Amino acid sequence: MKPSLPTLLSINGGYVDTAGFLALHGLFTAHVTGNFVTLGASLALGTSGALAKLLALPTFCAIVILARLIGGELSRRNLPTLRIILTLKFLLLAFAAILALRFGPFGDGDGWQPLLIGMTLVAAMAIQTTAHRIHLGSTPPTTMMTGTTTQIMIDIADLLRGAKAEEKAAMKARLGRMGTAVGGFAFGCALAAALFLFVGMACFLLPPVLALAGILMHTGKVEVKPA
Repeated sequence: MKPSLPTLLSINGGYVDTAGFLALHGLFTAHVTGNFVTLGASLALGTSGALAKLLALPTFCAIVILARLIGGELSRRNLPTLRIILTLKFLLLAFAAILALRFGPFGDGDGWQPLLIGMTLVAAMAIQTTAHRIHLGSTPPTTMMTGTTTQIMIDIADLLRGAKAEEKAAMKARLGRMGTAVGGFAFGCALAAALFLFVGMACFLLPPVLALAGILMHTGKVEVKPA
């Protein structure tokens, strides 16, 4: 597995989460549990988009189950599971981009158009999260950074207090992997914010391009068998 694929997934995860938040009235499409907070804010402040925030978690959960079942069937048939799953994600991101360009921007987050786009992006990120957990489990998460950041701080603290020599190499290697994941996610967030400001809904054209790059990056590599 080419090591840059997880980094590319992290960039796309941060990008999609930020673009969705900015364009879809505060909807988190990758970090879906954050929608509990924004849902409460929407209800308290009377802002739009509450329905999408309410549906995000059950949609995410349903797609994770579906992706796992599809992946298991593909694996049973000895088909290129990860490549096909990544292609499904690409198709969802491309569909969301088409919808965003056709119907956006949105003054109201409760219409069917932003709701459809939001759930399509949630589905795409659910597929990415599932694919990562099953096929790239040895690498840091690509859509949720809280646990990764916590581990980075723990490793830094252990290095500062004087870890054993045999532990330092492992810690530094882990710090490099996790730092790359967090940095990629942060870069994706910043890039999405900048492009949203300059090109508006056209910012949604980049995620399917990044997804396609991930597929091409994986092509020709040995499949990682799912757990």
